[in-house]
Amino acid sequence: MDGHDADLPLAGVTVVSLEQAIAAPLASRHLADWGARVIKIERPGDGDFCRDYDHVMNGMSSQFVWTNRSKQSLAIDIKSPEGKRVLDALLPRADVFIQNLAPGAAERLGLDAASLTQRFPRLIACDVSGYGAGGPYSNKKAYDLLVQCEAGVLAVNGTEAEPAKVGLSVVDIATGMYILNGVLMALYRRERTGKGTAFQASLFDSITDWMSYPAFYTSSAGRPLPRTGARHATIAPYGPFRVGDGNTIFFGIQNDREWRSLCRIVLGDAAFADHPDFCTNPLRMQNRDALQTHIERRFAAMTGDEVLRLLDEASIANAHLNSVDGFLQHEQLRARGRVQTVGSPCGPVMSFLPALTIPGLTPRMDPVPAIGEHNASILGELGLKELGLKELGLEELGLEESGLGGEQ
Repeated sequence: MDGHDADLPLAGVTVVSLEQAIAAPLASRHLADWGARVIKIERPGDGDFCRDYDHVMNGMSSQFVWTNRSKQSLAIDIKSPEGKRVLDALLPRADVFIQNLAPGAAERLGLDAASLTQRFPRLIACDVSGYGAGGPYSNKKAYDLLVQCEAGVLAVNGTEAEPAKVGLSVVDIATGMYILNGVLMALYRRERTGKGTAFQASLFDSITDWMSYPAFYTSSAGRPLPRTGARHATIAPYGPFRVGDGNTIFFGIQNDREWRSLCRIVLGDAAFADHPDFCTNPLRMQNRDALQTHIERRFAAMTGDEVLRLLDEASIANAHLNSVDGFLQHEQLRARGRVQTVGSPCGPVMSFLPALTIPGLTPRMDPVPAIGEHNASILGELGLKELGLKELGLEELGLEESGLGGEQ
């Protein structure tokens, strides 16, 4: 850690994360961004299976690069005597321990949060699972799309004709943020009480919170929230509109003031705001198709830029319909320097700055590690340098001991 990193909010916090895939690695990466030392424990040989999801970033997985910068990789077989020795030496030095092993595996190894906080009362330990402890699904394996299915996420995404999954790993992301939230709360609690915390986070519980609005709507209305494609399910006008130059623009109306501003400034017809079919949001929802036709008829003589300019003039939120490539070229990203480069075993790769901006502090943007890259340095700190490649099951990687260590 250099002098700059010492100023970061989580400097001095050591996180040991027995992690793979997305939810737990994303949480620990957020901790690393703001100064925590994150030691990522991986299987010798293959490492985190997320490393092989694709090979599009100079031979590395795009999802692995996203969730694993600024970490140290320690490759050990946690079931072997040597691996257990390393963990026994490492855990007393840890402030935070995160694990997302398969259901039941952590308990069998004594690495569940409850067991660890009994051994280490100041430790903050998190168990990450698919469906949480207890209940008929507690031992069921879980992945993002499958939990989206179980939680009804697909039922509210897509078109009337066909459901669709969310294009992002939304369940994993939600879980990662709740893990992060739990760790930060537990660190604050420990500052006040000196006590650690054992807590759990699950994919299903995380997306359950995010599904509150459609669940509440369905329960109260006695009917499911409709799938409406790119249009909002309960507000109109809110969604995509075709314009005369062949483009599609988006805008959304949130209240009566904005509705009247749309009619007066954008549609050029202030009296239309009081039309008996459209004067309230429930009426606009009932007559959405007719309203869409009316608006697009007005837009047919205009370009996308002209419509967006009028929407801005009317103080109505609006957007272009960008492709991902268009997003990568977005002037807001470029103007604010949000696109960065970090190192990796395969050379420099693109990365984005963390979402938080803290004046006077620059988050850590260190390299993505190779499997077992930090074994030598970490084992040296633990007084276990005698454990070499053979003992830790690393021979198959073809690595020399001298090539494993070194701070990044």
